[in-house]
Order: sequence, then C-alpha cells, then structure tokens
Amino acid sequence: MLVLLPPSEGKAASGRGAPLKPESLSLPGLAEARAAVLDELVELCVADEEKAREVLGLSEGLRGEIAKNVELRTAGTRPAGEIYTGVLYDALDLASLDTAARRRAGKSLLVFSGLWGAVRVGDRIPSYRCSMGVKLPGLGTLGAYWRAPMAEVMPEAAGDGLVLDLRSSAYTAAWKPKGAVAERTASVRVLHSQMVDGVEKRSVVSHFNKATKGRMVRDLLQSGDRPKGPAELVDALRELGYVVEAEAPGRAGRPWTLDVVVTEIH
Repeated sequence: MLVLLPPSEGKAASGRGAPLKPESLSLPGLAEARAAVLDELVELCVADEEKAREVLGLSEGLRGEIAKNVELRTAGTRPAGEIYTGVLYDALDLASLDTAARRRAGKSLLVFSGLWGAVRVGDRIPSYRCSMGVKLPGLGTLGAYWRAPMAEVMPEAAGDGLVLDLRSSAYTAAWKPKGAVAERTASVRVLHSQMVDGVEKRSVVSHFNKATKGRMVRDLLQSGDRPKGPAELVDALRELGYVVEAEAPGRAGRPWTLDVVVTEIH
C-alpha cells in the first residue's frame, strides 16, 4: 500500500542533524527537478526578500519564513515525518506508533511537496516554505512543473498494490494516476453528516477532514492490514469502525472514490 499525503503549511524548525544531502532522498529520479527548484527558490529568497514574500504568498507576519529558504543548503535536517506538523500529522502521531507500524509508515507514506516533489517520512530535510501553488519566475507553477518528473517515477513507486490518495487538490495537480495504477487508486473524502430539520446534510469541514485522514492512516498502520485494492480497503476501514461509502469507477483506467462519513467533529 502506498499512501499519498499532502505536506503541512506549518513546519517544525530544522533539526540539528547534518545539512541536506539531496542524493539521500527517496525517489532519486526526481533529483534533477529537485535541484532546479532548490536553486531557484534559494536564489529568489537571497536576492529580493520583498519579491520572495510576494511569490511565496506570505503575509508580513510570515516574512521570517524567507530566512528558512535562504539557509536550505546549510540548515540542519530531521526526518520529514517530524518536519511536517499540523492537524493531519498531529492525528497521525508517527512518534507514538509501535515499532512495526513505524516500519510500515516508512515504507508506505509518501508526502508530496512543492520543493521536493515527494519524500518519504524518513527522508531527512530542512524546514522550508514553498507550496505546490507557488509560481517561481523561472519554472512556473510548481504543480505543473512537477507533472513530467512525477510521471516518470510514480508508477514504479506505486508498484502493483493499492494507492490511497489523501492529497489536497493543490497536490493532486503534480501527479494523477493513470491506467492500471488508477484502477488500484482510492481517493478519499471526509464528509460531516448532520440532521437539519429532519433532513441529512453533508459538508466538508477542513480541520476535521485532515484529522480524520490522519487517524485513518494511523489505524491502518497499527492494524497491519494490507489491502490489495480499493475494495479490500473499504472492508478494512469498515472493520476499523469507519462508515465508508464506495463508488467504483464508471470505466477502466479511473480511480475509486471513497466517502468516509462522520457525525461528530473533533
């Protein structure tokens, strides 16, 4: 099972470990593309702080984030699973998983990134600020920039097993499964169900959507379940207590859509 995750906008501080070693990152086929983004991002932030703030979409209060990018090559690193924080990662709580579940997380979790393309949670990276929606002057919008490199490496990364896609829309732009891989892919939405004047109404609540996805991945990792495809995933999630409504694709070469329905927000 390969689980595709979005990063978090907020990130922990860089660690005290050795500086970035690009050659150590997973998916080495992305090395050239990563180097190009890294070079331009650092150059932008070194040369013109005001322009960098505009390009990165940062408020005045977040101006300090630019300094992170200036020091990307020299800052200490820590595992990506520790760098990414926020609601989904708080709920996932990688640090508290048992040994076997942490091992499964290292093999199955892949975090998409505007700067790195995608990294595994054990890859050592510095803290940074660069979302997939950023448009770098020399490379264009990163969501579009990453499509060709990701198309080269992702089919091999996906292998012949289930792909559980929990990315937000900005990050799905970088890679969309096709063909046989798409048929093994399940894209998940979390819907809040409530009764209003006797009528059920459903809505997406961003905070709870992320928290539920984090708990869901944690539960799958802890359970040790290894669903081979979307139909088996539905069964596994239901056994874990989730209310799941599944929609098989209408034609070949398309992913499944799974709705996880919740009635309580926490």
